[in-house]
Amino acid sequence: MELSREKAYDLLTKYTKSESLIKHALAVETAMKAYAEKFNEDIEKWGIVGLLHDFDYEKYPSTKEHPFKGAEILKEMGYPDDIVEAILGHADYTGVERKTLMAKTLFAVDELCGFLLACAYVRPDKKIANVKVKSVKKKLKDKSFARGVNRDDIFKGVKELGVDLDEHISFLIEALSKNAKVLGV
Repeated sequence: MELSREKAYDLLTKYTKSESLIKHALAVETAMKAYAEKFNEDIEKWGIVGLLHDFDYEKYPSTKEHPFKGAEILKEMGYPDDIVEAILGHADYTGVERKTLMAKTLFAVDELCGFLLACAYVRPDKKIANVKVKSVKKKLKDKSFARGVNRDDIFKGVKELGVDLDEHISFLIEALSKNAKVLGV
C-alpha cells in the first residue's frame, strides 16, 4: 500500500466529525512529524500514524472497541503492520507492547499534545507559543485541570521514550507552534 497523507486525512474525517478530535489528530500528527525529523525517520509515515491514532474513537469510544476497530479497518485497507501496532500500542489497556521508536513516540506525544492544547486554550492570548514549561508542569499537578488527560501516561511515555520531561514539553510546544494556525492556538 502506498501511504498518503491525503488518504489518511480522508479516513480521519470519514469517521471523525468533532472539531476538537480532528484538532487533536492534527496536533499529534504535527508532533510525530517533528520527532520523525529529529530522529531521522520517515516523516510522512510518522505523521500518518499521528493523524490516524484516534480516527475510530468517535464512532467506537469504548475500551472494548477503540483502537481495536480502527486497527481492523487499517489492516483491511492494507496499512503496514508497524503503523497498526503503533496505533494499538498508544492505548495502554490493549496490552500491545510498544516495540518501535514510532510506537513509543506516539504514546509519549498523544496525551501531552492534548494537555498542551488545553494549556494554550486557557491563556488570555490562546497562543501555544507563549505556553511555558514551568506553567505546564504546574498544571500537570492540578488534577482538576484537563482532568481527562492521563498524567500517568504522560510520565510513562517520557520514560519509555527516554527523554527529559522539560525537554519533551519544550520540544512539543515548539513543534505545535509551527502549526499554530491550523491548530487554532
